[in-house]
Amino acid sequence: MPSLLGRLVLPIAWTATLLGLSTAKTVTYNFNIGWVTSNPDGAYDRPTIGINGEWPIPRIEVDVGDTVVIHATNQLGNQSTSLHFHGLYQNGTTHMDGPSQVSQCAIAPGSSFTYNFTVNQSGTYWYHSHTNGQYPDGLRGPFIVHDPDSPFLNTYYTQENERILTVSDWYHDQIADLLPAFISKTNPTGAEPVPNAALWNDTQNLKVPVQPNTTYLFRVINVGAFAGQYIWFEGHNMTIVEVDGVYHQPAVADMIYLSAAQRCSFLVTTKNETSSNYAFVASMDTSLFDTLPDDLNYNVTGWLVYDDAEPLPDPALVDELNNFDDMTLLPYDNQTLLREPDTTVELDVIMDNLGDGANYAFFNNITYKSPKVPTLYTALSAGDQAMNPTVYGDYTHSFVLERGQIVQIIVNNLDTGRHPFHLHGHNFQAIYRSAEDAGTFEDNNPQESDFSPLPMRRDTFVLYPTGFIVLRFRADNPGVWLFHCHIEWHVSSGLIATFVEAPLDLQNSLSIPQDHLDACAAADIPTAGNAAGNTANFLDLTGEPKPPDPLPAGFTTRGKVALAFSCLSGILGVIVVAWYGLAPDAAAPAWAEQRLAETEPQVVGSAVRSSGATATEPDVVTVTAVSGGGHSKA
Repeated sequence: MPSLLGRLVLPIAWTATLLGLSTAKTVTYNFNIGWVTSNPDGAYDRPTIGINGEWPIPRIEVDVGDTVVIHATNQLGNQSTSLHFHGLYQNGTTHMDGPSQVSQCAIAPGSSFTYNFTVNQSGTYWYHSHTNGQYPDGLRGPFIVHDPDSPFLNTYYTQENERILTVSDWYHDQIADLLPAFISKTNPTGAEPVPNAALWNDTQNLKVPVQPNTTYLFRVINVGAFAGQYIWFEGHNMTIVEVDGVYHQPAVADMIYLSAAQRCSFLVTTKNETSSNYAFVASMDTSLFDTLPDDLNYNVTGWLVYDDAEPLPDPALVDELNNFDDMTLLPYDNQTLLREPDTTVELDVIMDNLGDGANYAFFNNITYKSPKVPTLYTALSAGDQAMNPTVYGDYTHSFVLERGQIVQIIVNNLDTGRHPFHLHGHNFQAIYRSAEDAGTFEDNNPQESDFSPLPMRRDTFVLYPTGFIVLRFRADNPGVWLFHCHIEWHVSSGLIATFVEAPLDLQNSLSIPQDHLDACAAADIPTAGNAAGNTANFLDLTGEPKPPDPLPAGFTTRGKVALAFSCLSGILGVIVVAWYGLAPDAAAPAWAEQRLAETEPQVVGSAVRSSGATATEPDVVTVTAVSGGGHSKA
């Protein structure tokens, strides 16, 4: 077998590509989205969002060039929903991207919606709800696009030797219960709910049968809501060939890290003999958790099973979690660093409280609030004013891009946690990532010469605590695209910005299907106007949805009243103490004086004893101090 590390020179045959396109097909799914009951970790039955009465939900598998048609009907009864196809560019079909109040109206209970798009990219993706933080309730699954022209297929592995793995965190409580408690004045620090378990392929104790002396392609997807995962295969190396749908030069890793929403495909060559089975492990990144419950098992184990008759060994303890650095990957197509940017967007990540006492997430002191009109529909109805970011509202944090611009995104993390950032509609060049605690871009001032000439590319990238990242992409895909943290708690608390790309081009090329408009009508959502629903004056944002007011400076009226009563209570307390202190002493009763004399300690040498002690007893002194309702002993 050729070396996995050797440079692959396999030119793409355009004739083969054209033949592949000529055989492209339409793949149709009918999805009835509703509640089922599941218990994937064997600990707790809970309502879960399934499709067609089943969970886990169906895996979508297509080939490059196929058209995908999904007829989605919302049978949840109590919640709206939508579907986002994570990592797919949706070139020419931004209205099929899926985030509610961005590219569509949410699908109300009882309503239907058709997604119809052509897939012209290969790789490992996934699909999930993009409404109200819903997907941790189970509405998430793999979306695989096979590539007959993959540079690794039939050279290192065959398609029947592909294996698809999802890894995720899992909650026993529904998001509808967890989210209000998270964004609440009772949680002023913004501590995210800690998962109850981790899962491989939505189960535990997963077994993957393998044959000896065979190379497999493992496609691994973190479909979790919160936890990043450290992943390793005992006794086997992983040779990375793809991340987030982008081929890269083969790179060997002992351990990888996948944040929520990231994907990695790697080759694993099995051993020549079958005398042992081998564990593969995912370990949740507990540095993300504010607390670590005593009963939490943050690891989940599966096994490469060479022989069913052999035992399944416990995984060995690891000394440290030392994962492969994805910044060292080189793109397979050798795409060079994009030229210096036409526009730069700099975003500071902040977590802070608003006037309701809850903790929110901010880009540049703006926490996202969904507009009354989906942002795409504003772009389509605003005429020439679609180039003015004002029409999209003060709280969608919208940046309007011209077609063809090179866009640079700088994200400064002023928070102490990791954040995986995802861009819809594109992948990006990850051209710089600082070390943890390095400070901001301005603190370090990296130059063009500091950036890799062949930067790795992906669509979801991890920002380290109190550090910064620099990303670049070309605005060559007209549409409305979110840029957000993919920790679902942070999406729900507002860590979102919006790129409105070439909106005038959209007005000339895009028509919204009638069933999409019908979904808006069913939910009583307007389909034209600015963020406030105003069609008469697109610059008038009166009535747009807003987050809670900021915390007021100084004392509120309620605080002033509380302070006044506290001061009054203190003054009254001093008066009472003084009054009692100045009162004349009352004579003690005779029986009390006699009792006091009987119990008065006797002094023997230098020790203090009670009157009943003998000279041979050890000198023991017990002191009890009482203060503020507690006590201590010495």
